Amino acid sequence: MDINNKSYTKYYIIAWVFGLLFYFLDYVVRSAPAVMLPQLSQNFSVNEIRLVTIIGTYYYTYSTCSLIAGIALDRFGAKYSLFAGALILGIGCLLFMISSQFTGVVGRLFQGAGCAFAFPGCVYLASKGFSAKSLATAIGFTQCLGMLGGSAGQFIVGPWIEEGMNITNFWLWIGIFTTLVAFGLWFIIPANKIEKNTETNNQKIGLLTPYKIVFSNPQSWLCGIISGLLFAPTTIFAMTWAVDFFEKDRALDFHTAAIASAMVAFGWAFGCPLLGYITDKIGKRKPVLVLGALIMILSIIQLLFFPNILPLKITMFLLGVASGAAMIPYSIIKEANPDNVKGSATGAINFITFGVTTILSPIFSRLFGQTLENTTDKALHFQQAGLFWIIGITIAILISFLLKETGEGKVTYTDKLVTKS
Repeated sequence: MDINNKSYTKYYIIAWVFGLLFYFLDYVVRSAPAVMLPQLSQNFSVNEIRLVTIIGTYYYTYSTCSLIAGIALDRFGAKYSLFAGALILGIGCLLFMISSQFTGVVGRLFQGAGCAFAFPGCVYLASKGFSAKSLATAIGFTQCLGMLGGSAGQFIVGPWIEEGMNITNFWLWIGIFTTLVAFGLWFIIPANKIEKNTETNNQKIGLLTPYKIVFSNPQSWLCGIISGLLFAPTTIFAMTWAVDFFEKDRALDFHTAAIASAMVAFGWAFGCPLLGYITDKIGKRKPVLVLGALIMILSIIQLLFFPNILPLKITMFLLGVASGAAMIPYSIIKEANPDNVKGSATGAINFITFGVTTILSPIFSRLFGQTLENTTDKALHFQQAGLFWIIGITIAILISFLLKETGEGKVTYTDKLVTKS
């Protein structure tokens, strides 16, 4: 059996590499609307606030379907789950071509539902292809590719839109390409006996049993809330509102605003694997998590109150690098729960993480997004919006002290079971 496992390891690594392409597209689709707000408003015949609401529906299905993704991965494996997710994402992109508010909402819901399978699927494949000692690094690299997609969704797509590219063409081609990726995943991901045996075992324990295990563990909830509070400045501000805020509160031109916004995702591309590597190297998760969160706060303070100390692009890049700490709870939750619920653990933390985003997005939009046009003191408005994120990150740091260290050398869930037996 060990030989069989080893023989399949390399195939899972190859499948993981191809799965990264799906995750890259996930973030392109997630971030691209931020640089085409006027064009999408015209296409769907809605005002900007209503459009942001439509864009935000992505997180409704993303968070809820993360649970479905976890069950699907544990029960059916990665082959069928990732194929279905990528295909749904492709359909959602194609629906964005239609000039209708209804299809805009449905398309964004489809995009969120499809993308929900990308990261859990990649982590599932990585957990089968890499050893426990390098798993956090692999997860960090996975997020690195995703954030490169987020950066490309603004850094590359923004100039295209500025040069007059029709948004219908963009959604057509990304929809077609994502659909091709779906079929590529179908042919590349192995559906071997090991995965089928896992499926059989899971059928015996019941459909929702893995989530009962994960959600009954308080550490799972702490991981999700912390990750959500650290994710929110990136997903809500940098990938949705930043271009608008830089244009209207800081009086920057569109090109400069788009590039500065994209630097957060670009920083993530470096921060996720870097912080993942450091946690693996020192064998501890919590110190790196807290350090990353503190650097996030310092970056935002510098952006709000001392903007001339560093160029805007550098500040946003450093914020992105530090934001990589949001991925550390993804390693902790897998180590704090049994091995046979790997997919469900990732689905659960995605559900909680983006549940936090779903709650915070309309609050931020109501408090600060709706007042962008009407506020007279632009500097104060920008500072108040930034303080909103500082408060959230501070809460994440305080909650992190309740987490149990799961790094190398600490007792894990599996170790406890071995000791009891």
